[in-house]
Amino acid sequence: MVYTLVASPISTCSKRVAIVLHEKKVPFQFKPIDLSKGEHKTPEFLAKQPFGQVPYLEDDDFTLTESRAISRYIATKHADQGTPLIPGTDAKSLARLDEAISYEANNFDTFAARAIYEGVFKKMMTGAEGDKDIVKGLINQLSAKLAVYETILSKQKYLAGDSITLADLYHLPYGSLLPYLGLDTLDNESRPNVARWWKELQARPSWQAVKDGVKAVESY
Repeated sequence: MVYTLVASPISTCSKRVAIVLHEKKVPFQFKPIDLSKGEHKTPEFLAKQPFGQVPYLEDDDFTLTESRAISRYIATKHADQGTPLIPGTDAKSLARLDEAISYEANNFDTFAARAIYEGVFKKMMTGAEGDKDIVKGLINQLSAKLAVYETILSKQKYLAGDSITLADLYHLPYGSLLPYLGLDTLDNESRPNVARWWKELQARPSWQAVKDGVKAVESY
């Protein structure tokens, strides 16, 4: 059975999963959810995703939620096709991957996602203006974390080593929105290794395929 991705075409977490599906060259059906109409809060949706968030993935009778878990599932199940996104099966390689995924979740997403919500999504979703001081404070914290990224990426090509992994791709949806804040961005020339890494990620066909919206893929 072809996977069904139940998601919003434009949501950041939905794009995160779609990137991995494209990297692994896995066809998928797409069931769009209109967040503005509250389709993610219906009883039918909540029966599959109890938190009322997008996306979730259906694989026959198996349903999985949370974009990082879905991405890991796809990359593991289809390890032998497309781009290798999990660096080996030995304990050390897997630990490096988990380490890099933790970098993204705890040192990037926790600041970038909150800043984007406050500075971009808040007005769209609630009608209220975002707090510029909150945004600036979050971006200042993110900038300090990216200085550490610069050190890491001065020694290796990607966050988990010299091969691209899930951890790198996870940055794309929120990282691409940072320019809308008019503050620090991942292509900041003061961090040349981060800028080099980011330029390569943004150029990947998988991101080009989903950056303007997720669509079904019938075959590869």
